[in-house]
Amino acid sequence: MDRSNPIAILSKNFALRIVKLEKYLRDEKKEFTLSKQLLRSGTSIGANIRESIYAQSKADFISKMSIALKESSESEYWLELLHEANFLDDKSFESIYNDNNKISATLINIIKKSKTSDD
Repeated sequence: MDRSNPIAILSKNFALRIVKLEKYLRDEKKEFTLSKQLLRSGTSIGANIRESIYAQSKADFISKMSIALKESSESEYWLELLHEANFLDDKSFESIYNDNNKISATLINIIKKSKTSDD
């Protein structure tokens, strides 16, 4: 994998943050349900981006990136619930939420450019 791929790097770093957050929520806050959902969606973003690297076609690439965007949106939802249920403080929430928003914006740009490019 190309280590200079910005969205791959962003999504992997985000996944690592999600893994650590899930462990914290499970061990320290004794929250098991929402954090497990967040773990699934938050790590799936990078997995789909990684799959897109070896897409069989432009349509397959766009599909994988679109799935990653959907997972990012789902992660946003779980983060909001965890914050509003007082499992995440404002500072922690804003930091990881902003990272997720950056990933979503990047994915939207990639998908738009891919749909309009000629190849």
